[in-house]
Formats: sequence, C-alpha cells, structure tokens
Amino acid sequence: MSDARPIGVFDSGIGGLTVLRALRARMPAENFVYLGDTARLPYGTKSAETVTAYALQASKLLVRWGGVKLVVIACNTASSVALGPLSAGLAPVPLIGVVEPGARAGVSASRNGHVAVIATEGTVRGGAYVRAIHAIKPELKVSQIACTLFVALAEEGWIDGPIVQEAAKRYLDPLFGGKQAAAPDTLVLGCTHFPLLAPAISALLGPKVQLVDSAATTAEAVALELAANNLLCTDKNNGRVSFMVTDSPERFVRVGPVFFGAPITSGDVETIDL
Repeated sequence: MSDARPIGVFDSGIGGLTVLRALRARMPAENFVYLGDTARLPYGTKSAETVTAYALQASKLLVRWGGVKLVVIACNTASSVALGPLSAGLAPVPLIGVVEPGARAGVSASRNGHVAVIATEGTVRGGAYVRAIHAIKPELKVSQIACTLFVALAEEGWIDGPIVQEAAKRYLDPLFGGKQAAAPDTLVLGCTHFPLLAPAISALLGPKVQLVDSAATTAEAVALELAANNLLCTDKNNGRVSFMVTDSPERFVRVGPVFFGAPITSGDVETIDL
C-alpha cells in the first residue's frame, strides 16, 4: 500500500534544504513539507534548552498541521541536543536526525581510525558526533572544529574563491596541515550548510581525506525507515514540496535555491507564526 502523507523536514533556516535536496533525489515520489525557523536562527549559538524548546514547537506543528508520517530534523544543532526530547514529544511519529547517519558514514569511511568533524559552535559544544561515533566504534579518535564563518559564507553564496579558501585554511590547517602522520583521513560535514563548500574543502585537503555529507546518509536512513514500516509512497509521479518559514520569505526565495538546487518561487512559501 502506498502512503502519500508528506515527510516533514525541519531546520533552523535554509541549510536543511541540502537535506531536502538529498531526500528528493533518493525518494522522488515522496511528498515533503519543509519548515525553516528563519525568525529565530541561528540555533548554533543558543543554549540546549532554547534549541530544544524551539525544535519541539516547530516539529509538533509539522505533525499537527502538516499531517506528516515522519519528521527529519535537518539541523545538526537540534539533532545534537534535542533528539531525545523530540522523539518523546513526537511519538508515535518516527523521527530521524542528521547526526547518527553522518556518524555511521564517518566510521565506515575511516581507514586510519581518526575522524574529524566540522560543525557549528553549538554542535561542537554538545559533542553529539563524538558520542555517536564512539557508540559505534569506541576506539576511534574524533577531532572537532567549530567553523562558524562557513555558515555565513554559504548563505552569501560564497562557496569558492580566495575568501573561502583562506577561511578553510585557517580552520583546517591546524589539524590537517603539514605532514602529520596522525591527521584524520575522514572529515564529516556536520552542518547542513557545509556541503556547498565541499569542493573548496576537498581542493584544500586533497584526495586522501574522505568527505562525508550527512545529507546523503540521512536520506538513505529515511528511506530504510519508511520501507521497514511500510510507509513508502510508491506513486510513479514526482512528489510535491511545500515550504513554510517563520520570517523573511523573500530571503528564503532568494538564497534557498543555492541550497535546494532548484527554483523556489514566492508562491511556494508560506509564512507562519509559531
């Protein structure tokens, strides 16, 4: 039986559109409702208590108003600090965050036992990637770097060029620079903005460092969860996508396509009040 109910995707702003993009590529028949809490971003610098309260509000709205069959927390900060309360608050609706799939992929990719994670300040401070990686393979060494400026660069559409290259060098050289024998061989992109900068990061680090995009691994985890619970939409036509934001729909329409990889028109976006 085909389940045409939408999948809810929540993020603090527009970065989660990279996750939505991966979800649509993996499951083109599915319908999606995306909610970006653009009035209260960024989440990465807020306390765990505040992030949890905001994420619960938004996710419950997706379930109540959107009638979604599964919720994806496409925000690394919210996935890092709020997944437990969110799972309890949304039950019995299934919930998937971006941290665990990314951690699993990072563990699988590493050959020398040293994985690096780049993320926002909040995600690094919460330590969720470290916990998730060590839950899978306790002996792995995990290094974290807060790359706050990458978020602003991605949102400005500055994904290459001298400024991006210099920022990447400043952040990553202390860990990857020189000829350190113990340098990580795997880098987890622990923020939904960072896949846009992946070409510049890869050019700096070279082919010996494997980049892990948590958006793609999350999409695979969602597909498996839906299949296991007989929730897949098996229609042959491509699914629909609707967008909701809590503020600045004009900016979402202007910047969002860079992350989403497809046009977004003002008629596609509804402004809501949480």
